[in-house]
Amino acid sequence: MSSVVRIERASYRYPQNSYGLAPTTLAIRPGEPVFVTGPSGCGKSTLARCITGLIPHLYRGSLAGAVWLGDLRTSETPLWRLTERSGLVFQNPAAQMLAVSVEEEVVFGLENLGLRPPVVRERLDSTLARLGLDGFRDRSPQTLSGGEQQKLALAAIIARQPSVLVLDEPLSMLDTTSACELVGDLVDMSRSGTAVVICEHRAEYVRDIPHLRTVRLDESVLREGRGGSGGEPQFPGPPIPDFPATSVPDFRLEVLDLGVRLGGRSVLRDLSFSAAGGQVLAVVGRNGVGKTTLLRALAGLQKHSGTVRVDGERPDLGIVFQNADLQLFNGTVRDEILYRLPDRDVARYGWLLGALGLDRYEDVAPLLLSEGEKKRVALATVLMRGPRHGLLLDEPALGQDAGHKARLIHLARALAAAGHLVIMTTHDLELAAGADRLLLLGREGFVADGSPAQVLRDDAAWRAVGLLVPAWVSAAGPASRGVCAAGAGRERGG
Repeated sequence: MSSVVRIERASYRYPQNSYGLAPTTLAIRPGEPVFVTGPSGCGKSTLARCITGLIPHLYRGSLAGAVWLGDLRTSETPLWRLTERSGLVFQNPAAQMLAVSVEEEVVFGLENLGLRPPVVRERLDSTLARLGLDGFRDRSPQTLSGGEQQKLALAAIIARQPSVLVLDEPLSMLDTTSACELVGDLVDMSRSGTAVVICEHRAEYVRDIPHLRTVRLDESVLREGRGGSGGEPQFPGPPIPDFPATSVPDFRLEVLDLGVRLGGRSVLRDLSFSAAGGQVLAVVGRNGVGKTTLLRALAGLQKHSGTVRVDGERPDLGIVFQNADLQLFNGTVRDEILYRLPDRDVARYGWLLGALGLDRYEDVAPLLLSEGEKKRVALATVLMRGPRHGLLLDEPALGQDAGHKARLIHLARALAAAGHLVIMTTHDLELAAGADRLLLLGREGFVADGSPAQVLRDDAAWRAVGLLVPAWVSAAGPASRGVCAAGAGRERGG
């Protein structure tokens, strides 16, 4: 059987720095599912761009070797012809939103293929229904949550029915149920003849896909400029030293009757909870339930009703956004972390670079880094400023390999040990299981609140919010509960 993708000793270097893709050879057959894995920054996104022709047509670095889509050599074929055969869902879905409504976002790509109106309408309707977006047709993509934007980006590409579908971290912003539903969709597409390339850290979701082939990229191999494969390394950098103690010991955050309305609809309603300094809290819920809105309200960035107070005053909480692009704007990582700091703590800056694996990127523009690396730069900028009461992390596991996620928990623990409060929203239940307290957020408010072990065993609560508890979460109990096997999750939740 002929290959729909053929990569012959292809390598790439970005013009701004020496990192890209090590020499790689790979052939992919029609209908074959391929899982591309490796540590953050190893070249997964670069490989995805090479397969679909964005490299070399939109990225002006140095490409060696050859990449073929069927009988078309990507470097010698106009990008518009390549897009007829392949589709790429970006790691950051907001970067590929073009239209003013969900419906128009999907229709745009179909009309550019020159399809007849009845075909466009049929594909639009079936794709929106397939991904649970039918009720969002008239919404602006910019008003969607990160997970909902990821579903929309998938819809716009899937509707085109490319022969090669490339997905860069497609599960990173999806809740457990949506992730399992997507895996089922990818299985169906593979069985129908679409080659599916999945660049992803969350291997537990995809490992049961039938006939899955795994390709490992290794950062150390990339640095040496040789091909090969290997496992994920341990998180680089020294152990995290004691974090400076909070200047406000033994404080308590009090949230009473918090409510937020956006675009004429209620996103959060009458939320109340309290949390003491020295705790790590994880907030989990379905896509679009209001987790990001909650953090923005706690940080004072979102207009809201109700009160958010520490000792009668607005708390000083640093926030790291889900989309790190929104808070990075300097020319180098060094300038970003030290931006407008009159008194620069050189010691803190040094250990932040080491602890977050950013040493080698000091002179690199932050927006040229991988999504996971950008998240760590944004985290460093917030920690460098030392907010008095603590830290708010919106989807901190996005783009992070297993080693970096482990390091993230250690960092949160160091902050809590110093008396700070850490609140993170996440779809990564392994990360949530490492918190002191887990709050499960539903449409009507908090459904469960307790230790992760307690909440993860509360079947009724998870059913109430429409979420699965995957079997690989150690606290979840028997392996038969909420297993995301290939093809599972076919019934669309709310």
